[in-house]
Amino acid sequence: VDLDPQGNATMGSGVNKHDVELSSYHLLLEDIPMRELIVDAEAAGYHLLPGNSDLTAAEVGLMQSEVREKRLGTRLQAVADDYDYILIDCPPALNMLTLNALTAADAVFIPIQCEYYALEGLSALLETVEQIREAVNPGLEVEGLLRTMFDARNNLANEVSQQLLDHFGDKVYRTIIPRNIRLAEAPSYGVPIIKYDRGSRGAVAYLALAAEMVRRRQERDTESPGAPPAEALGSG
Repeated sequence: VDLDPQGNATMGSGVNKHDVELSSYHLLLEDIPMRELIVDAEAAGYHLLPGNSDLTAAEVGLMQSEVREKRLGTRLQAVADDYDYILIDCPPALNMLTLNALTAADAVFIPIQCEYYALEGLSALLETVEQIREAVNPGLEVEGLLRTMFDARNNLANEVSQQLLDHFGDKVYRTIIPRNIRLAEAPSYGVPIIKYDRGSRGAVAYLALAAEMVRRRQERDTESPGAPPAEALGSG
């Protein structure tokens, strides 16, 4: 589910956001059946609820709703049983769209660059997660932190990485996404990295991440049965 007006997740899935007629905007503000909004992102191998610049106006529309922060979760329930995982890509701001995602999700997945200012943003996001847990979604938890755009030659990156490990321990994914030119190139061709260059360091890292995410979730579900409906991705 692409909730970002920039539509990067949509473009990265091989779907042109400029050609999208029905998007997550319509999911939030209209009563069009969910299955009419979902598209098959064939290049990526999954179903997508696309996002585009229409979402810029969604926040204003949501503010006029009495259940504004619960709209996404209510709508996703119609298809929750159809999928093993529902990932929600959030905008890089703590706004009404992000609030909807965090209210709908059972877990938060946080990509983070190993830089000083990223740590400040992480602190703000974690505070927001705690507030939402207390107010509307007691089951929300931080699933994991992903070190991304990582350059092992950078001393600061290594220092911040160690700080994350020291503070969050097992919450930090072992997989690290490196800086990789092929990752940067793939979106300009409108295809996912695994289609653009499956053997690249970036693609191999993301495949390893997917395996680690699934393994962790399976281990958690074994300890506490009951499949969760969705996972929100903070922007990093």
